[in-house]
Parts: sequence; C-alpha cells; structure tokens
Amino acid sequence: MSEVAYLVLDDGRVFKGEAWGAFGETFGEAVFSTGMTGYQETLTDPSYHKQVVVMTAPHIGNTGVNDEDQESNRIWVSGFAVRDPSPVVSNWRAVGSLEDEMKRQGVVGIKSLDTRAITRHLRDRGAMRAGIFSGDSKSREEMVIAVRQSPKMSGSMLSDDVTTASKYVVPAQGERLFKVVALDLGVKAATPRNMSERGIEVHVLPSSWSNDDLLKEIAIISPDGFFLSNGPGDPETMNDTVALVREILNQEIPVFGICFGHQILGRALGFETYKLKFGHRGINQPVLNRQSGRIEITAHNHGFALEAPREGHFSTVYGPGEVTHICLNDDVVEGIRLLERPAFSVQYHPEAAAGPHDANYLFDDFVSLMKGAKRG
Repeated sequence: MSEVAYLVLDDGRVFKGEAWGAFGETFGEAVFSTGMTGYQETLTDPSYHKQVVVMTAPHIGNTGVNDEDQESNRIWVSGFAVRDPSPVVSNWRAVGSLEDEMKRQGVVGIKSLDTRAITRHLRDRGAMRAGIFSGDSKSREEMVIAVRQSPKMSGSMLSDDVTTASKYVVPAQGERLFKVVALDLGVKAATPRNMSERGIEVHVLPSSWSNDDLLKEIAIISPDGFFLSNGPGDPETMNDTVALVREILNQEIPVFGICFGHQILGRALGFETYKLKFGHRGINQPVLNRQSGRIEITAHNHGFALEAPREGHFSTVYGPGEVTHICLNDDVVEGIRLLERPAFSVQYHPEAAAGPHDANYLFDDFVSLMKGAKRG
C-alpha cells in the first residue's frame, strides 16, 4: 500500500493523496495544466521551474518517458500532482516509466487526488504557493506554515537557474541563410530546432552573462536576428535584460520574443507587466490573430502578462506599435509588434510538441523580418 501524501495550499486547503515519484517534501507555485498529452514536455520545460503542476487530465504516464521528447536535460517542475498515473507503459519509444524517472531525478509527486477539485479551487482563489509532503511527519499546521514561508513567484528572478552554463551553436539544416542570437532565459529544445529547419544557425547565449559580455559576443557573431526565449520568473525582475533589448532595438536588429521574451520586449517598449490570477497553461488556448482574423489554438505556459493598449496603435520611443494577438478566454494581450522597426513577440509557444501547430508560422514571420532587414 502506498504511503500517504498531502498537497497543501497557502490558503490552508489540504488535499490528501498517496506518495508518488520521489519521497519527501517540495514547494512551489501551484498551477494547473489542461493538456491531455505532452506531459514530458511540461516536466522538462524550464518555464515550469519552481512550480507544482497539477494535471487536469486524469490519466498520466501511459507513454512513459523517452529521449526524443525532452525539452531540456532534466525535469524542472518542483512537484507533480495527478489523479490516476498509469501502472503500465505502452509506447514503442519509451525507455522507462514516468515514476521511475521522477524517482531518479528526485521529483516529489502525489497521486490519487481529485485534480478537478484542485483546479476549480485555483480558478476561484488564484495561483498560490503549495507544498507536497510525503508521510505523516508533520501536522497540518506545520505543513501550512512551511508553505507560507516558501518564496512567492512574484519578485522571483529564476532565469539564471535554468540558463545554459555556456554558449553553444545549433547549426542550420542545409544551407545557412541566417544567423540568430538566442538569449537563453529557459529555452526549450524545440525552439532552436524549428529555426534550424528554416536555415537559421542559432547561437544560444547564457542570460547569466553581463550585458557587456553579451553585446561583445553579439558584435562578434553579427547576427541577422535576436531571439528572446521563454523562461520562468517575474518579468519585473529582468531590468538588465530589458536594457539589453533596448540596445538591440537601437541597433535595429530584428527581434522575436516568445512567452517570457514577449513580456521582456513589452517592458523594453515601456509597458508594465502584472500577475495573472491563475495563468494560462496547456495546449488548448484560443487566441485571435487580429492581422489574419483567424483563431489559433495555442500552447501556453505563463503566469504574468503585458499591460498594453488593446485598441488602435500605441506609441513608443521606437515608433508606433500594435497589439496583434488577444486571448479569447480573458482578453489578455498575447502578441505585439512595432510598425517601423523589425520587432514582434507572442506570449504563447509556436514550437509546441506535443500540441497544436497553428502558430508555427511565427518562425516564418521571423525569417521574413530578417529578409526584409537584409534588403533594407
């Protein structure tokens, strides 16, 4: 029989379940993901660093884990909460079970939970700190106190935790058409791969470097474009990166940002960011593309958003811009672009895998932006 375990929220709500994965205790921001597939992408996405992820899909683990679906070299979630993990692995690519991999990497999990009730609670009360505790070593009061003493996501600077330790290059597939510098704020492996498929040589640089070192390296590479990746943490803490982006904009190097990178570009243009009540996570978020009029089904993972004018054009020191994409669930700004300089961003993931590919064209838009800059 499995050991008892508890998921404890900082508002005092306690959910009883069974220990799963590694045994122990862990803390992070409680969030829910609505994806029915792609749990390995979620687990290895650096944007989930310091988060306890509650999966709304009841059955997780059917396909085990494999080497192909890794978005980084490790699991980043602080904790993983599910209802009914599969006891059987059935997939030709699997190299092991999900629970064994969680144990190997020391990821504390909990199962046999009413994840629907947890999700409804978070939707009503908002994302909050959480802890997972295996065993009966602490009282309810002690667990709640421990959760309330853990760090909040607001004010957290986490990109240095997840960025690459050293620079590296992802070569272009076939003829090299462009060179791009990608600032690794928590980049997923699928992102440089998507650019590589389009003839882009991607130079990935650590976000932990100083701006002086980054600008020196960028001058040596002489890139055709600059990419701001996804990543974890509060965009309000990223003042140095905001200053770097402003310098890139002054050089008129084409800029493309996704998720965290979208928020940082927005801050570079002079906008504020704010914490969402429970964030957007999962692979079924409807977004209106105002330029095409199409509704795109997109993959999201963000707890913060950009406060930008939703109607008409806005003014910046880099010229006018506009909001290009809006989330149809809650009217959150999901994309922006400048009209007189080559820069745009979206808050969702065009490289989703597994997930919808409606937004994959954004990489082609980046290519078009760099072509236009070269002609200019």
